Amino acid sequence: MTQELNQMDAQKYLQAMGLGPVWHLRNPETLAATPEVAPEMPSPLVDVAEEKNPPAVDIAQQEPVRDVTPVQVKQLLTEDMSWEVLQETVAACQACRLCQGRQKTVFGVGDQKARWLFVGEGPGYNENIQGQPFVGTAGQLLDNMLNALGLKRGEATYIANVVKCRPTDDLGKDRPPSADEIAACLPYLQRQIALIQPEVIVALGKTAAIALLGLSPETPVGQLREKVHHYQSLPLIVTYHPAYLLRKPADKAKAWADLCLARSSLGDSAA
Repeated sequence: MTQELNQMDAQKYLQAMGLGPVWHLRNPETLAATPEVAPEMPSPLVDVAEEKNPPAVDIAQQEPVRDVTPVQVKQLLTEDMSWEVLQETVAACQACRLCQGRQKTVFGVGDQKARWLFVGEGPGYNENIQGQPFVGTAGQLLDNMLNALGLKRGEATYIANVVKCRPTDDLGKDRPPSADEIAACLPYLQRQIALIQPEVIVALGKTAAIALLGLSPETPVGQLREKVHHYQSLPLIVTYHPAYLLRKPADKAKAWADLCLARSSLGDSAA
């Protein structure tokens, strides 16, 4: 009897991890009598080695994974995960504490095969309510920046954030995401980039820049501007976040120079 219960606990754990087929017990009454055992929550900063030979995945049979932990995010986001399943998995994610205060996850918006990818920090008050990125005054400025490039939101562009839920402080005000929150959510953005395959990435602000480039949080935006960086083989340009430009409008000219550099980098790849 003890051996059967241990086997059923192992099956439930594998199912929650999304790591394999779930075998149905021959006796359903035995399953009903089995106590629930919650798996131990790992640290969000723990790194997990990838499987050397992951099993083939049938995309048609994929389902969103719910109640995912930070370690599981890295395990589950394989090269076979489709756009639809990725979006549903993000909507159900509980990999960090940001899920506790969210109204809606903010997955991103735009052309799924965009040439331009714009990456911001995280959702704010309005984004949390509407489930769309950059919908407030900073979003209006971003739309104006796109128009200056001859672009439109949703046409040849995609807009996303480093984290998909709104970070707030103890007073309920917006704040930058912490290192562990970025670590938990970044694999989602990385999978989006792999699916979109943009020709250029524009990092809007320091949080996006240091997350994508793997830099120290102390690195200032001014030190990263006016250079063509690379995320893997994709050119990446760093500029100011639109919210910063609303506070410092004198720096809009610098942001325009950054966008021009991004435009000239379209299609370039790392040597």
